Amino acid sequence: MFSKKTLLVVGVILVIALNIIGLSLSSRKPVPDYGLGRFGLVIVAPIQATVTYGLDFIGDIWRHYFALVAAARENDRLQKALEQATARLNACSEIERANRRLRSLIRFQQAIELKVLPAEVVGKDPSPWFKSVIIDKGRADGVVEGMPVVIPEGIAGQVVAAARHHAKVLLIIDANNAVDALVQRSRARGIVTGASDNRCVFKYVLRQDDVQAGDILISSGLDGVYPKGLPVGRVAAVDRPSAAIFQEVAVTPVVDFQTLEEVLVVIDPRRPEPEVFQ
Repeated sequence: MFSKKTLLVVGVILVIALNIIGLSLSSRKPVPDYGLGRFGLVIVAPIQATVTYGLDFIGDIWRHYFALVAAARENDRLQKALEQATARLNACSEIERANRRLRSLIRFQQAIELKVLPAEVVGKDPSPWFKSVIIDKGRADGVVEGMPVVIPEGIAGQVVAAARHHAKVLLIIDANNAVDALVQRSRARGIVTGASDNRCVFKYVLRQDDVQAGDILISSGLDGVYPKGLPVGRVAAVDRPSAAIFQEVAVTPVVDFQTLEEVLVVIDPRRPEPEVFQ
């Protein structure tokens, strides 16, 4: 008895032999029409078709494999190029925004009759009890305690501490800060102080004074700190309790303190030059 492996080998040899014989018989005439030639064609044709299909199938798989590998490499290259282009675009956008802010500061500096010093915000107070920022200018640049800090939109705060190259600015939304202010329309006067919700309140405004929602508040200049006429905020709501002397006025600051990045420190020329300690 022959094993299955032996029978398989013999079968493959017979198929190859028949294939060769059929090719030999069919090659004598282009189109064999009878006898062994036709018989060989009948046997060989399906085998050749199967073999050809199999080879074509394997070739397609091989070609698609290399095509997929090339496509994956190209995809990786394009992905890296896209990431680099996105990074460059973001950098250019940030530079453009910074240029717009600086141009606004320069125009404001040229428009006002004050000596100002540009500074950049480099830190914020992490404490929830104080609303302050750190700027990159200090005593070496002429900055001392008490100097007002502004931006083109309006008043930002006041310098409360100064080191050699840095200073701390207390923002007007801090409850410890105060700005003597006027209603621009009616000239009603009061004091703007910070509130706990990053807003301000307009205090000590008499109940009979004309204050309406939407009114602009400006600095009066009477506190000896902030120059007169700079915007402070906009009246958000007004409440006149019947039994009270003063109105309750909520104010929205004109400065967006969440996006504060550059400021101008107002240098008072009447102040003595600060002494710089080593």
